[in-house]
Amino acid sequence: MAVYITKSVSETEALAARVAEKLTGGEVIAFSGSMGMGKTAFTRGLVIALGGGDVVSSPTFALVNEYDARLTVQHFDMYRVSGWDDLYSTGFFDYLDTDQVLVVEWSENIDGALPENAIRIAISKGEDESERIFEIDGIDL
Repeated sequence: MAVYITKSVSETEALAARVAEKLTGGEVIAFSGSMGMGKTAFTRGLVIALGGGDVVSSPTFALVNEYDARLTVQHFDMYRVSGWDDLYSTGFFDYLDTDQVLVVEWSENIDGALPENAIRIAISKGEDESERIFEIDGIDL
């Protein structure tokens, strides 16, 4: 596991771009962290780096947003998922084992359904309001 500290949204997006450079398709990126930690900002930086433009929005109400880029990104919000029936209704399992990148916010709610090789990114608040600590496991940057 590697630890990275960002001090702004632009630094978070730059860190995401480093992750994007390593993606080949089929990865699952599993975020954990409380509300407002930068999960959507990280996803925005990832999609921009993959050539999809500044199109990312939180999938809170849609449950999943799709972004077309060099690699198709499926952006899931599992905040309201509280069981297997809820998880099946998101379509999550239909996207596993494809060449698409799955980005999962609130992955702690579906931990038992994540593949063993998921890229896990835990985000927490740093010393000041804009600082974020990213603990990244499953990919070398």
